[in-house]
This record gives sequence, structure tokens and C-alpha cells, in this order.
Amino acid sequence: MAAPVAASLLPYVSLPPLARSGATYSRGLDLVSLPGGRYRHLRLRRSPLPAGTAAASSPSASSSASDPGSSIGDALGGVEIYSAATGEPVLFRDLWDQNEGMAVVALLRHFGCPCCWELASVLRDTKERFDSAGVKLIAVGVGTPDKARILAERLPFPLEYLYADPERKAYDLLGLYFGLGRTFFNPASVKVFSRFDSLKEAVKNYTIEATPDDRTGVLQQGGMFVFKGKELLYARKDEGTGDHAPLDDVLNICCKVPVS
Repeated sequence: MAAPVAASLLPYVSLPPLARSGATYSRGLDLVSLPGGRYRHLRLRRSPLPAGTAAASSPSASSSASDPGSSIGDALGGVEIYSAATGEPVLFRDLWDQNEGMAVVALLRHFGCPCCWELASVLRDTKERFDSAGVKLIAVGVGTPDKARILAERLPFPLEYLYADPERKAYDLLGLYFGLGRTFFNPASVKVFSRFDSLKEAVKNYTIEATPDDRTGVLQQGGMFVFKGKELLYARKDEGTGDHAPLDDVLNICCKVPVS
């Protein structure tokens, strides 16, 4: 049966305490869907933070409350992540043309997640189509740049398109799911069994060493976003582990929007 074999591909990790189950909350952003899978605006949501953490949210997330539909690009633009190639910090707004440039921003779970190795391999194999459409590919994962380089070297994946978000700043800003239930018990996760051959191929050179040292990172879910300049054209939050955005949907958005 496929299920036991697939389960064997998951790295053994000691589960962290549910640090985000306390009564302290911060405002994040919820995506409000419209027909066709696109997202026209955002609304504030309450997402739990570790017990003892101040309730104040980041300035960029708070400022987006006044006009969330037009300012999510501004909010994300100020988030600092790290280049896997150099280890140096970089802001999202410096990764693509903020006026007319198009970008696909794929937020993986973490660099030690086998399902994310599969997603990264699909993105790598699709990069030529993104390039032909004039779209910048940006893949982000939870962990440090050295963990990102493990995935890049062993999968392989082009380093220049890979970034690390060890503090999960972008994930929190975008309101991506986090928690034990989402990670291990969400019904959406069974979709991965339909891609078992792809998963098996992607993890041929897998190593658990790519897993974040901060084990809370293994409870983070990812998502997929398409921007034209600062405008959010498409957004999808993964409901569970391996519940990735349909790539055809992402490509349809990229190919239908004129690129200057």
C-alpha cells in the first residue's frame, strides 16, 4: 500500500510544544476568495503567538489594515528574508520590479519537508515556462540559508531563486496555517498519495539534515502567491502538508496577464 511507504518518507522529528496555543494573539492577513481562485482583498485575522509574546503586530501588517487590497504588496515588500546563495538579507521588494514585474512567490513548508522537495522539483522543472512568460520565480522555505543550500545541492534546485525565512515573517504576515493538526492530520494532506511517484523521485537524495534546528518550523504550512508589481493577482494557502496550489492555475494567471 502507498500510505505506509509515503509515511516512511517523512522525517522523524520530536514534536515541539504547541507554542502558539496561548491566549496572546497578533493580527495577520486572511485572504478573501472570489470566483476563479483569485483574491481581490484581504481582511485582518487573529493568529496566535507564543505565550508571553507582546500582542503588538508588525508595523507593516498593521498598516495594511487601512487599504488591504492595495497594500499587501507594500507590507510583504518590507519583509526581510535571506538569500540561499549568499546568506545575506534581502527585502521582498528588491526581488522583482515593483511597478510592472511579475513574480510567483512559492512559500514552502521547511527545507526538510519531503513534500516541499517535490514542490521545489516541480517549480524547477516549470521555470522555463515562467521565464518565457517574463515571470520571476521566488521560492522561500522555513530554515536558515545553510539548510536551504542542502535542498538546493541535493535536489538540485537553482540557488539564485531560493530564499530562507527562519523566523517565518512572511508566513505570519500572509496568515499561512500553522499547527499540529494542519501538519499531520488535515484531510487535504491525502492528496500527496496521488503524486507518490513524483514524491519518490524528488526525495532520492533527501536528508533529514535540511530540517530546521528550531523544530517549531515543522508545523508551518505554505502557500502560493502571484504578484504583478505590488498587486496580488492570485493567492492560495495550503490546507495541509502536501496540499499545493494547482500549477495550472498559477500558470494561467501568469500567462493571461500582459507583462510590460
